[in-house]
Amino acid sequence: MNRYPDLLMYIGGAWKSASNGQPVLNPADESVIGEVPTASRSDLDAALAASADGFKVWSRTSPRQRSDIILKAAALMRERIEEIAYSITLEHGKPIGQARLEVIRGCEFFEWDAAEGQRTYGRLIPSEPGIKYIVMHQPIGMVAAFSPWNFPMSQPSRKIAGALAAGCSIIIKAAEETPAGAIHIARAFHDAGLPPGVLNLVFGIPSEISDYLIPQEQTRLIAFTGSTAVGKHLTGLAAQHMKPVLMELGGHAPVIVCDDVDPVAAAISSAVRKSRNAGQVCTSPTRFFVHDSIYETFARTFAEKARSVAIGNGLDPSTEMGPLANSRRIDALEMLVADARAKGARVLAGGERLGSRGYFFPVTVIADLPDDARAMREEPFGPMALINPVSSLDEAIEKANSLPFGLAAYAFTHSASNADRLAEGIEAGNLSINTLEASVAETPFGGVKDSGYGREGGAEGLSHYTVIKNVSHRMSI
Repeated sequence: MNRYPDLLMYIGGAWKSASNGQPVLNPADESVIGEVPTASRSDLDAALAASADGFKVWSRTSPRQRSDIILKAAALMRERIEEIAYSITLEHGKPIGQARLEVIRGCEFFEWDAAEGQRTYGRLIPSEPGIKYIVMHQPIGMVAAFSPWNFPMSQPSRKIAGALAAGCSIIIKAAEETPAGAIHIARAFHDAGLPPGVLNLVFGIPSEISDYLIPQEQTRLIAFTGSTAVGKHLTGLAAQHMKPVLMELGGHAPVIVCDDVDPVAAAISSAVRKSRNAGQVCTSPTRFFVHDSIYETFARTFAEKARSVAIGNGLDPSTEMGPLANSRRIDALEMLVADARAKGARVLAGGERLGSRGYFFPVTVIADLPDDARAMREEPFGPMALINPVSSLDEAIEKANSLPFGLAAYAFTHSASNADRLAEGIEAGNLSINTLEASVAETPFGGVKDSGYGREGGAEGLSHYTVIKNVSHRMSI
C-alpha cells in the first residue's frame, strides 16, 4: 500500500528527526501531509564530518564497485516506482503518470552516470625518453548541493548521480516543500549498501544552510538548481572562498515556429508540453515567435487545445494537469496576466485561478504582447504561453536572444537551412528542433548567460565533479 513517507534527514548512514520543522502541504487541497525537519548547526556539523569520512572511503572505491552500488539503488527505485510516484504527486500535485515518468528519468540519470563514472579516463602525453606526463581525473571532494521543488526526485538525482559516479561524497539540501523524492533516493542507496557518509540529506532554512556549508573547508564544489537571483548570490559566496560552482539557473525558453511547418500540429504539441508539470519547468516552452503567415491559426489552435486540458487532482488518472505547487505561483501568474491585459495583450485562454481551494490555474495563452510586458521579461514558471508574430527568421532569432537567459530554446522547421541558422544563431545551452524535449540523460544540459554555467549529464556531466592533476615523472635524476 502506498503511503507518504516519514520525513527524516539522512546523516552518516542513519535517519534523523528534528524537534522543529515546517508543514508540507498537498497543493490539491492545501491539507497538511507531513512535517519536514529543520537541520540544526549540530546536524550540519555531523553531516560535514560524515561526508569527510565518506569521501575517504568512496574516493578509494573502484569505479566498478561504485557503479554496482549506484545501479543497485536505481533498480530499487524502479521497483518502488508506484510508492515514489504517489509521494511526488501528493506533495507536488503533478499527475501520477508524470510522477512515474519522473522516477524513470531520475533512474536514467543514475544509470547513465554509473556507467560514465567508469570512463573518467586520463591520458599519457607523448614526451622525450625517460619522462612521462600523466593527466589524471580525481574526485573533487565533498559536494554541497541544493535542489528545487519542481522535480522532487529527478532534480536531486542529477546531482547525487554525478557526485557519486565521480567518487565524491555529497550533502544535499533538498526542497522543504517537496521532500519525499530525495528521501526515497537516500532510502534506496541505504538499502543498496552505500557506505555511511557518502550521501547526506538535510532540510532547513536554505540561506542558513548555504551560508554555513559553502565556506567550510570540506566543501569543494557547490551544485545548485534554482533561480538566477539565488544562483548569483551563491556564486558570489563561493567566490569569496575560491569554491567552484555548477549552476543550472532560470530560463525563459523561446520557441520559433517557421512558415514551413503545419501550424496545427505544432500548436497542439506545444500546448501539451506547456501543461507538463503545470509549466513549472525551467525549460518549459514559453515565448512563441510564430511566422505571421501561420500566426492566427497557430494561436487559435493553441488556445483550443489549452482549454481542453483536464485539470484536477494528480491522483485521478484522468487528470492531465495538476495544481501549481504552491500559492506563490498563483500570485505571480495573476500579476503577469493583469500586467499583460493592461498593456493591450489578448488573453485567448485561461488567465484566472480555478476555485478557491487547491492551487489550480489553467493553461493560459496570451497573444500580441508588447516587449515591455512583464511576462515577456520575467519567467512565469507556470502554465503560461506567450504568442507573438514575426515576419522573418532573423527577427525571431533576435527576439529569442533578447533576454539575458539562455537555458533552452526550441524551433519547428523542416528546412535544413533554417535549422543550420538556428543552431548557429540561438544563444542557449540546449536547442531542440521539432521536439520539445530539452535533454536526456546521455546529453549535456546547462545554460549560458544568466541561465548559469556548467553541464549535467552526457559525457561532459562528470567533469565538474573531478579535478585534473598533471603528473610529471622523470625516470631517473
